[in-house]
Amino acid sequence: MTGSVRLPLLFLDVDGPLIPFGAEPPHYPTYALGPDPRGAAANPLLTRIDPRHGARLTALACELVWATTWTDEANECIAPLLGLEPLAVVRWPEPSDIDDQDERDGLHWKTRTLVDRAAGRPFVWVDDELTATDRTWVTAHHGPHALLHHVDPRHGLTADDYTTLTSWLRQQSESGRT
Repeated sequence: MTGSVRLPLLFLDVDGPLIPFGAEPPHYPTYALGPDPRGAAANPLLTRIDPRHGARLTALACELVWATTWTDEANECIAPLLGLEPLAVVRWPEPSDIDDQDERDGLHWKTRTLVDRAAGRPFVWVDDELTATDRTWVTAHHGPHALLHHVDPRHGLTADDYTTLTSWLRQQSESGRT
């Protein structure tokens, strides 16, 4: 085989997976943001981001990509809190008539774009808004080499989530899909 091995992609949402929400505020630990963090004044929920996610995410055998409405602000505000270098960012297209139909059918507005971005490459999508409709559509349009991993937004990413992600990524590597 010539060329370099391409790791699976991991499309990462911010709100829910990294910034937990939806439970009573006293249930959330808070973390120091360090000196002069970008965006802290505009978004006090940034204190809910566990900085240990950075090491856990970089330990995964994948290429991390922001798949969030934060877009470039994820690199400006979130990545430094996690100790991450800037990541690639998914650019969301303008809404279309297809999006309107997808919404009526229950398909998440990110789904088509992420499958297009993956371009046949194995991927994991970590989000708190995934449904069975998204899973069915991805399987039909991308095949079995995708993991749509739902994260409970009340808890954010947990040790169990990382175990699932690590296991799936290892299976991809062992099957030669990377």
